[in-house]
Amino acid sequence: MSFCFEEECMVDFDFPYQVLAEQVIDFCLDHEEFPYAAEVNLTLTDNEGIHAINREYRRIDRPTDVLSFPMLSYSAPGDFSFLNRECEDDFNPDTGEAILGDIIISVDKVKEQAASYGHSEKREFAFLIVHSMLHLFGYDHMTEEEAPVMEEKQRQILEAMNILR
Repeated sequence: MSFCFEEECMVDFDFPYQVLAEQVIDFCLDHEEFPYAAEVNLTLTDNEGIHAINREYRRIDRPTDVLSFPMLSYSAPGDFSFLNRECEDDFNPDTGEAILGDIIISVDKVKEQAASYGHSEKREFAFLIVHSMLHLFGYDHMTEEEAPVMEEKQRQILEAMNILR
């Protein structure tokens, strides 16, 4: 797995967040039985940074906790059968890894939401990565049918990793 990690703001978590991020991403790949080595980019920013991205790409004029930019197009969530090494657009020509996409997390929102929900920043950070990885696998939560599936997968992954509230 290739993991590109970037910090665009001051990060003062009291846990090894880069190590945790890589562990969570790797665990999600295993849990969902992703059939190829993968490339994932993770950027940590602040509310101002994520607000600007929301405004530019989503026409949303406010900060959110996390953004996911999947690079693959799924016919069904978690169905990787469409992937084929012959399709050059889906794989990095230098590494041969499938290009899953980008995750952008607001460090400010991690702190705000951890305090609001009464759990650790570590748990909130891990949750947002799991949530975003599921988006990179084609899952969504916009309909009544989709939401319970994605929520259950999030719960299963965090419990299996022993990252609890």
